[in-house]
Amino acid sequence: MSTIFKHALCRLPVMLALFFGVCSASLYASSHREAPLIANDPLADNTDLYAFRSPDDPNTITIIANYIPAELPYGGPNYNTFGENIRYEIHIDNDATKPGDEIVYRFTFKRVNEDPTTFFNIRLGKQNLKTTYTLERSIDGGATFQTVLQNGIVPPPNIGPRSIESGAGLNTSYESLIASSIMMSTTGERVFCGPADDPFFVDLGGIFDLGDAPRQNGDSRDGLGRYNVHTIAIQVPISTLRKAGAPATPTSILDSDYVIGVWASASRQMMRTLQSDGSAPVDAGAWVQVSRLGMPLTNEAVIPIGDKDFWNRLTPYDELSDNTLDGYFYNPELALYMDDDLFGSAVPAFAALRIQRNALQAFDFGNGQDGLYALKGSPAVAGTALDDAVFGTLLLPGPGKPRSVDLWPIFHTGVPNFPPYQLATGKNGNPLAAGKPFINNFLPNGGDMLRLNMAVPATDRQDPNFSPLGIIQAAVLGLTDPAYNSGTSVQFIPNMDGFPNGRRLEDDVTVIELQAVAGAALAAIGLWYDDYTVGSPNPVTQDLIDVLTYRTGVDRNDKPFKTSFPYVASPWSGSEVGN
Repeated sequence: MSTIFKHALCRLPVMLALFFGVCSASLYASSHREAPLIANDPLADNTDLYAFRSPDDPNTITIIANYIPAELPYGGPNYNTFGENIRYEIHIDNDATKPGDEIVYRFTFKRVNEDPTTFFNIRLGKQNLKTTYTLERSIDGGATFQTVLQNGIVPPPNIGPRSIESGAGLNTSYESLIASSIMMSTTGERVFCGPADDPFFVDLGGIFDLGDAPRQNGDSRDGLGRYNVHTIAIQVPISTLRKAGAPATPTSILDSDYVIGVWASASRQMMRTLQSDGSAPVDAGAWVQVSRLGMPLTNEAVIPIGDKDFWNRLTPYDELSDNTLDGYFYNPELALYMDDDLFGSAVPAFAALRIQRNALQAFDFGNGQDGLYALKGSPAVAGTALDDAVFGTLLLPGPGKPRSVDLWPIFHTGVPNFPPYQLATGKNGNPLAAGKPFINNFLPNGGDMLRLNMAVPATDRQDPNFSPLGIIQAAVLGLTDPAYNSGTSVQFIPNMDGFPNGRRLEDDVTVIELQAVAGAALAAIGLWYDDYTVGSPNPVTQDLIDVLTYRTGVDRNDKPFKTSFPYVASPWSGSEVGN
């Protein structure tokens, strides 16, 4: 088998750059109603989570946690707002040597009716369901909390121009309401809580119609277009988030001490008692997590229905001791529909996405196969991340778990800047050799979280190389662009700050994750597709082209994102839609 590593990989031709360049064009629900129980509790339902280095304020990280799926902008008379008796929390882990969170931000909301004599939500300057919040911060993993913001302002729903702009309403503009709701905490965090356009874009109708994306008959449609959510956005100084003892300036753009894990949750008290006199229910008992979110699409498209409620109850740290869900990443269901030997022909929309069944004429990554396990304990993996003396016990845990080397770490540990997890650039045909670094967000201290290396610069949104393909596009540039593929030194490549290194609002996570299931990450490190013959000078095969040019038919959000905090687009007005 070792002979396959002796073939030199010739310099990729200009043709490869042209083919990959197609993928830099602008593209495209993470966790909307994803589990049976939380579907009945929308106020506590996490929909999406984002974490990125702020493009206009690079000394900060912006974290956005969205809740309440598929809000109708015209959903009166009782419009959506944050729920009372719910703990909305954003959790940050920055030190793999310590169990659990290091920092927790907790938001709790209060609602009042300023004029209960009217059925209107807004009238004559008064609001019903006027909402405020308290923000608490813990820097000891949740043992104690300090109040850092009180009476935070939540804008009302964007009902329409008469309610917002006229003298009979609030006599202001909605943008002014948003601006006046951006608050500063006593500890230096910028905060916004309020309605927003749902920033996620996907053809929900097609995807859940047995994978009909792009639709084979008819036009694709953004299933979340013109719907709103409720956003919790917090912009935090990097100095607050970095690991204790980390240098004030990163040692490199991939400094391991600057990696954080982020996840969001919602919790309710265990008991609710309804009152016969119609007064508010009484909540009591211990707090129980009812929803969580880290990586997008995990519970929605990886975890099967029977385990979805169970997944929502776990923390990422629970996953360390409970490995019952790992099998869904070792052998993902989606991969069954990308394999012609299984059910690939039953899902024609995924025809471009095909699993490597004979990569480099040696390795089978189909479900139930061994992937790279045949190399376990061999000299070929000595000194790499697949060595048991390094991380091999995590990444090559056993036979029949082919995606333990790529999908499992992407979702559970992050990816280290360590062979073989470097680009094929400079590897001379050996995928296990050292190559061009392009990601380091390794934090093996829990399960499903967004992992972000805060040392990586933000890609300018106006940069012609900016791409919603995130790390996929960074890999493309690192393999093909002469500005980046001439050596193996650490170098900033545009979109290294993109998903799955954190998640930007623009990132098309649906496409990226489907490409990853099809093996795009394996190809990036030199485990090329089956139709590549070892020793061939050009790994740009039709299978690779097909995967990298795959699109779902929905390629951008329905509204442009803002260029400054809180970045999410303003919510749709009830007068704009539904009429």
